[in-house]
Amino acid sequence: METETQPSDKAHGGDRLRWWILGLLFFSTVLNYVDRQTLSLLATTVQADLKMSDMDYAGVVQGFLIAYTLAYLVVGRLTDRLGSKISLALFVGWWSIANMATGFVTNMSQLWAARFALGLGEAGNYTAAPKAVSEWFAPKERAIGVGIYTAGAMVGATISPPLIGWLALTHGWRAAFVVTGALGFLWLAAWFAIYRRSPPVQTEASEAAPSELQVWKLVVSDRRVWALVGARFLTDPVWYFYLFWFPKYLSDDRGMGLLLIAQLAWIVYLAADAGSLTGGFASGRLIKRGWAPDRARMAVMAAAALIAPVGAFISLSPAIGITLGLAGVVAFCHLVWQVNLTSLVVDQQPQPRVATAFGLIAAGSGLGGMLSTGLVGRLVSVADYHILFLVMACLYPLGLVLAATAVIPRRRDAVAHV
Repeated sequence: METETQPSDKAHGGDRLRWWILGLLFFSTVLNYVDRQTLSLLATTVQADLKMSDMDYAGVVQGFLIAYTLAYLVVGRLTDRLGSKISLALFVGWWSIANMATGFVTNMSQLWAARFALGLGEAGNYTAAPKAVSEWFAPKERAIGVGIYTAGAMVGATISPPLIGWLALTHGWRAAFVVTGALGFLWLAAWFAIYRRSPPVQTEASEAAPSELQVWKLVVSDRRVWALVGARFLTDPVWYFYLFWFPKYLSDDRGMGLLLIAQLAWIVYLAADAGSLTGGFASGRLIKRGWAPDRARMAVMAAAALIAPVGAFISLSPAIGITLGLAGVVAFCHLVWQVNLTSLVVDQQPQPRVATAFGLIAAGSGLGGMLSTGLVGRLVSVADYHILFLVMACLYPLGLVLAATAVIPRRRDAVAHV
C-alpha cells in the first residue's frame, strides 16, 4: 500500500526552490509551443522547398497529432516511474532533437518522421509538469502553479511568429528549426542546475510497489478518471476550433486580411493567459477560505462553463471588435476550466499514478481534437461557420455535467465511508 507524505503548508511556503522550478515549467511550456508552431508558420516555404502538396502537408500534421495523442498513454506512466525531474528532461531533450532534425530533412517522408517524433516528446510536458506541481506545491497553491506554467503555452504562441519569422528571413527556414530546437538544451542546463534536491512531497511504500498491471487497473477502474476523460473530450474541441478555425472564419466570412488577423490575434492569446492565472488564483483563494479543494475547483469550473457559451453570439456576426471580445471570453473561460480540471486530477490521484491518470485524460483531449477537426472541416464545406459557434457553445455545459460526476460520490461510496 502506498501513502503520500505531505509537509505542512508552512513547510511549502518556506521553500523558494518550488518557484524556480515552476518558472522552468513555464519556460518548458513556452518552448513546447514555439517548437510545435515552427512548421505551421513556415509551412508555405517548406512545402515549396520540399515540393509538397497540401495533402502531403496535412498528412504531416496528422502524423504529429496521432503521435501526440498516443504518446499520452505511455508518457504518463513513464513520468510516474522516473519522476518529474528525469522524465521532463528526457521529454524536452527528445522533442528538441526532433525539432532540430526537421531542419535537415530533404523530403516529405523525413519531415513526417521528424514531426511524428516531435509529437511523441511534446506530450510529456503535460504529464511531467502537473506531477511536479503535485510534488512541490500544497493544494491551495496547486491551481495557481498549473495556471502559471499553462500560461507559457500562450506566451509561446505569441512570440513564435516574430521569432521564427526573423530567423527564417535572416538565416533560412532550416536554421529556424535548428535554433528553436537548440533552445531546449539551454533549458536542460538550467533544469539540472536548479533542480538539485528531492521535492517535499514524497511517496512512501509500506508494502511492495504495485505492478504495472495493478497501476493500470487502478487508473482504468477509477470512474473519476473516465469522467474527466469525457469532460476534456467534449470541451477541448472548443479550444481547437478557436485556435485553428477562428482565424479562417475571420478571413472567409468577415473579409479580414491576413496581416490584420495576425495583428489582432494577441487579443485572444492575452485573454487565454489571463484565464490561466485567474483560474488558478480563484480556486486557491477559495481553498484558503476553507473550501475543500474539489469543491473549489468545481465551483470555478462551473462559472467558466456557464460563461463560455456567450461565444454563440458570434453566429450573429456582430462588429469585429465585439467578435474578438467574445472569442477572448471563450479563450479566457477555457483556460480557467483547463487549469482547474488539471488541478482536480492532481488533487484526486496519489503520487505513484497521478501522471498515468493524467496521460489517459489528456489522450481524451487529443482524440476529441482529432475527431472534431475532421467534423468541423466537413461542416464548413457543406454549411457555414454560424452553426459551429452554436454547437461549440453547448459543449461546456455538457462537459460540466460529466466533470461533476468526478467529485460527487456514488451512493455506495458514501455508505462505504460511514
